Formats: sequence, C-alpha cells, structure tokens
Amino acid sequence: MFKPLELFIGLRYTRAKRRNHFISFISFISIAGIALGVTALITVLSVMNGFEQELRTRILGVASHMVVSSASDGLERWQRLDPYLQRYPQIQGMAPFVRGEGMLTAGAGVSGSIIRGVAPTLEPQVSTLDQTMVAGALSDLKAGAFNIILGQELARQLGVRVGDKVTLVTPQASVTPIGIMPRLKRFSVAGVFEAGMYEFDSALALIHIEDAAKLFLQPGQVSGVRLKLDDMFEAPYLTQLMVQDLPHGFVITDWTRQHVNFFRAVKTEKIVMFVILTLIVAVAAFNIVSTLVMVVTDKKADIAILRTLGISPGAIMRIFIVQGVVIGLFGTLLGVAGGVALASNVEVIVPAIERALGMKFLSPDVYYISDLPSEMRGADIVTISVVAFVLCLAATVYPAWRASRTQPAEALRYE
Repeated sequence: MFKPLELFIGLRYTRAKRRNHFISFISFISIAGIALGVTALITVLSVMNGFEQELRTRILGVASHMVVSSASDGLERWQRLDPYLQRYPQIQGMAPFVRGEGMLTAGAGVSGSIIRGVAPTLEPQVSTLDQTMVAGALSDLKAGAFNIILGQELARQLGVRVGDKVTLVTPQASVTPIGIMPRLKRFSVAGVFEAGMYEFDSALALIHIEDAAKLFLQPGQVSGVRLKLDDMFEAPYLTQLMVQDLPHGFVITDWTRQHVNFFRAVKTEKIVMFVILTLIVAVAAFNIVSTLVMVVTDKKADIAILRTLGISPGAIMRIFIVQGVVIGLFGTLLGVAGGVALASNVEVIVPAIERALGMKFLSPDVYYISDLPSEMRGADIVTISVVAFVLCLAATVYPAWRASRTQPAEALRYE
C-alpha cells in the first residue's frame, strides 16, 4: 500500500522540527493521551481479572466444581458412583455431603443457616475449608459427638465461641404426645472458619455427615457427591459427558450454573469498564484529527509542489496517514509498556501509596479482599492494542483525505 516515497516523506514530516510549536504540542498531547488511555485500560482490566480470579477461588473453595445428586430426595450407596467417576481423569477428588436448612439459636442470638454435613476425612479433597479454620479443625467433627463448625460472621451474630453450645431447630417435625414439635438438637461449637465470602461466613455451618443424616431423617443417604476437577473450566464440558454416561436418575450441576448470575455480573462489569475506558483512548485518538488538520494547513505549499511534480492525490493521502499511524503506534506502544509495568507491580505500588498517605483504600473491616490483586491476560493486551491502533488509524483518514483534495493552483496563489 505504501511505496517508499510516501513512507519516506511521511516519516520525514514526522521527524522534522515544526515551525508551529503549537502543532508539536498537540502531537505530544495526542501521544500522551493514547498512552494514558491504553495504560488505564490494561491496568483496570488486569485488576478486575484479579478480583474475578480471587472471588472465584474463594467461592469454589467452599462450594464445588460439580455436584452429582439424585433426582429423588436422597442418594443411597453413593460409593456405587466410583466406577463411573474413575473413568474421568479430570476428577481430582470427591466427597459426599448432606445439605439441610435450620435455625441456630444461642441465648438471645438467632440466625437462619445452611447446614452441611461433611465427611472430615474426604472434605479436604473438594474444598479448602480446612485451610480457612481460625479456630478448631475439621477433624473435630466426630460421628455422634454432635459438634458444629460455624462461619465467623455466623458465630459473631450468635455471640458464641469454641466450646459454647448452640441449638439447631430443623424444619422436620417430630410427633409427640403433646402434638407435632420441631426437631431440636444441642451442638457444641468445635471450630470457626473464615472463607472470605460473606455468603458463606454468615450462613454456613458444618456438622458430621452421619449426624446430619440422623438430624434430617436421611439414614443411609446423602444429598449428593461433590467433585473437584484439575481444571474448573472443563466443568460444563464434563457435565455433558457425564450426563450421557451415568445411569438414569442422577442430576449433575456445575459451578457455572450454580453461580451464573454472579459471574455474569462480573463479566458485564468488565465489558462496561472496557467501553468507558476505550472512550479515553478515542478522545486522545481523535486529537490526531486536529493535529493533522493543522499540519495539512501548514504544509499546503509543500503539498502543492508535490502535486506539480506528479505525485497523485492517493500518494498525498498516504503521506499523512503515515504521520497519524506513527503517532498512534508510538502512543499505543508507550501505553502497553506503561500498562504492563503498572499492572505487574500494582500489588507493590498500592501498598506504598497507602503507607505514604496513611490510609487504607480497601479497609479489612469493610472488604473481605483488602488488597488489589492483578492478573494480566495476553488476550486483553492484544485487544486493547488493536482497538487503540484502529481508532488512531480511523482518525487519520479525514485529514489525509483533505490533504489529497488540495488544489496546487489555489495553494500557491499567495506564495
């Protein structure tokens, strides 16, 4: 597209010292604006990727990648799933669970909660709850001991600590001589965990799976089997395979369905932030329009002379496109370098700023994630670079077209 002559003249105009210093200043502002916009885009998207990854890790540290359950109320002899599940090397671990709902009371404290019966020896295969314990341990859950482990916020709401007693009221009723009464059971608080997600810390309670089966009238049954994969993103594909492989009567769900609204909201936020910050790049890119318009006005005599020497209007247009492309390319490269450097060190830079200002941007008392995580993705950097460069290229078209329409006779009339 660009012959050596147009490329040479375009680069020569770009390197030449301008008689009008205001044009040079506008060119510098255009480059700086593009670089700033690209830097902001890369940094913000990297931080949002970091938050998404951190939240996903915390959610799936308590929830599960996949759950196999029965279409009926309970799943009997869950071990019979072993021959089917062993066919999939992607499955790293599995653990049964019993799920129920109830109301926990302790003194004047009352709170609704989700009760999860777990097998203490198998649970670490599918979750990180054993790593989030702030008091006690999962091994403290023993069959028949009726111990309970509470989320930190739930324990705070009830006003209890390790060793205190709580009463669990379940929806299942018992028939007594004086009528139908709700089922009550006293539990000893054996531990407290902090998952880092308010949804779990304020509502989840763990008990032994055998105690849960007795409490919720499911003897010999479990609610389902939780699975952990070596790659969580294979869960939707693996779900489709397992649905066809497992016997009739089983229901399989994965984390993308269980938390679809949350992750969809995060994705929407990323798209909106990308669009908003792209407008910064667009504003800076279209500064190139004013820069090149002034350059065209300044170089009218040169354009006229080139036209009289036989250069075509298309060649004139390409000369000024070269100038705009150089400005856009230089600004984009500076922005990518700045964005990569900033996103790579944001976890160091932000704490340094916080120490200098004597304040905390994300207070641990308010936010569960008090640090700014960052995760750069090559696809994001490439997309941002391409979008920025295309905007710069589009901004050069009109001024270059105006230059190609210059009439030599009119341009040289007053020279």
